[in-house]
Amino acid sequence: MSAMRTHYASGITPDMNGSTVTVAGWVHEIRDLGGICFLVLRDRSGFAQVTLVKKKTDPDLFDTARRLNRESVVLVSGAVKAAEQAPNGYEVIPQSLDLLSESDSPLPMDVTEKVGADIDTRLDSRFIDLRRRKTLAVFTVRHHVLRAVREFLESEEFIEVHTPKVVAAATEGGTALFPITYFNREAFLNQSPQLYKQILMASGIDRVYEIGAIFRAEEHDTLRHLNEATSIDIEASFADQFDVMEILERLIGSVYLHVSQNCVPQLRELGVDLTVPKLPFRRVKYDEAIDIAHSAGHEVEWGDDFGTAAERAIGSEIGEHYFLIDWPTVIKPYYTNPYEEDVRYSKSFDLMHPRMELASGSQRIHSFDLLRERIVAQGLDPDGFEFYLKAFRYGMPPHAGWGLGTERLIMTMLHVENIRDVVLFPRDRKRLSP
Repeated sequence: MSAMRTHYASGITPDMNGSTVTVAGWVHEIRDLGGICFLVLRDRSGFAQVTLVKKKTDPDLFDTARRLNRESVVLVSGAVKAAEQAPNGYEVIPQSLDLLSESDSPLPMDVTEKVGADIDTRLDSRFIDLRRRKTLAVFTVRHHVLRAVREFLESEEFIEVHTPKVVAAATEGGTALFPITYFNREAFLNQSPQLYKQILMASGIDRVYEIGAIFRAEEHDTLRHLNEATSIDIEASFADQFDVMEILERLIGSVYLHVSQNCVPQLRELGVDLTVPKLPFRRVKYDEAIDIAHSAGHEVEWGDDFGTAAERAIGSEIGEHYFLIDWPTVIKPYYTNPYEEDVRYSKSFDLMHPRMELASGSQRIHSFDLLRERIVAQGLDPDGFEFYLKAFRYGMPPHAGWGLGTERLIMTMLHVENIRDVVLFPRDRKRLSP
């Protein structure tokens, strides 16, 4: 905390009546009633009411206060006075008021939220949008979500790692890649830490996790897709798909519990009544999901992925978090392990919320020969994956893992409709600034 400030607004209580404090923040509102002026100061924790009575206040100080532009930055020192009608039950009677930075007028958007603004206006002036209580609440929750993820995974003996974001080859093949010039050759922004997570399994580290950016050059323009997102990934040795599914569902439960206990003011601000999901999550086989989709009138061919409408029909039928398991091998990445007894099906799963997919994972192939065979079967050149395949030649243990979308987790937790509302500075096919 800066030496200029002694307290955040929320750190002052009526019990401090008569104490001298210094608060700093933005001028949220000014109510000039002639003989009395109320200045509402806002900081990240909430609001402090500064009350100036004309007959009892230095004339220059009173005049400075009533002429302030909204969203100017000020420093106020004064005495705390218990006042039931004021925010948090107190007001500050100022002894000094310093204007640290004057705001222009008019503002790009209304911070008090009395006047709405569309998503583009808000994102164009994101620094202003983040001053809105609801926007700030979302990102405070996001902080706590990632804190809870780290605490949970470290309690499960996972080690945090950071893998390259500039790579020479596509993680999963395909064309959804952002090419970049890397000195005198072409490189790409990584789609996923998948290959590097698996390479680390050959090192004996056993359990790793990463929270990092992933990049997908997909020309989606929807409420739930971005071209840069934050993925929570794990990989665990000596584990199958059921082991990591169990870790994932316990992580979700732990995150919900942490947020429900540590983000009470933010959840209240957002109007969210957060319920910790019941464990274990239901396991729904791919074939069963096909039947549910057909019953709801959606045509899905065996071996196809589920479209948005079919996915939502299944989610509506289930009504809670669930795992969609045993996907056809043909539609899963080359590193997904097929069942030995029926190679048409793979040891794979997606974690689903009734609204959308949150995570995808599987037991991986750890046999060099089978992995190379699967790469070729998917029309890819194994020579381009030599750095990856090399790790499978010298003792690769059985392993499994998953990738969880941070933004989708937060969207579904907080009932947010647009994924851009849970990213500070979103990147989609139309937006590259700010």
